[in-house]
Amino acid sequence: MGEANVELLDRPVYGMSQAARLLGLRVDGLRRWIDGYERQGTGYAPVIRERRTGVDLVTWGEFIEAGYLREYRAKKVSLQYLRPVIGLMRERFNVQYPLATLRPYTSGKRLALEVQELVGLDPELRIVIMGRDGSLQLADSAAAFLDKVEFTDASGIAGRLFPLGRKKPIVLDPDRSFGEPTVPSGVRTDILAELIAAGEDPVHVAEIYSMPVEHVRSAVAYERSRGTLANAA
Repeated sequence: MGEANVELLDRPVYGMSQAARLLGLRVDGLRRWIDGYERQGTGYAPVIRERRTGVDLVTWGEFIEAGYLREYRAKKVSLQYLRPVIGLMRERFNVQYPLATLRPYTSGKRLALEVQELVGLDPELRIVIMGRDGSLQLADSAAAFLDKVEFTDASGIAGRLFPLGRKKPIVLDPDRSFGEPTVPSGVRTDILAELIAAGEDPVHVAEIYSMPVEHVRSAVAYERSRGTLANAA
């Protein structure tokens, strides 16, 4: 993997509370995933990091992997079971953030299957499953995650995250607006939503920023869904 690509995944982009807000998670829950925790004198290792660091800055690679784990939060299975899978994939794929790269979901499906079988991963947490016809398929949660990530063509690393799926014009890009949500043109969703909340007409706002009016409306709907703009029209 090229140096520039390693730097992207290793780049600190968010604080822990900011990352939790963008992922729609509790800060303490996200911190447990990323940096582990201690309870009654017993330390619990992180799911994402190799070891606890005490650092509250979240790299882009850690943020993407947390986005993957988020797909499982409704399942009543401990995500700690994914820790050895991530560790082995880190070793076998020779990348620091295996879930933030394309290979486990495409050309590396066979290897991902071998890893999860080797550690006896709970079926509810599997990344890859064997179809009835013997073909390798992505599990539902992995497929849902894949729909939200845009991987770079050259290196197959996660370059952008679409929190509502790639069919919706809301994107998180570490190279734009400090990773805050924007529409494809780069305008932050909160700026667009605040204009509408202040009484501006969506069509007029779209004209000002030279974007489809649907992007403005999507920004308002997104901000409202996060509870940041309850009174937006």
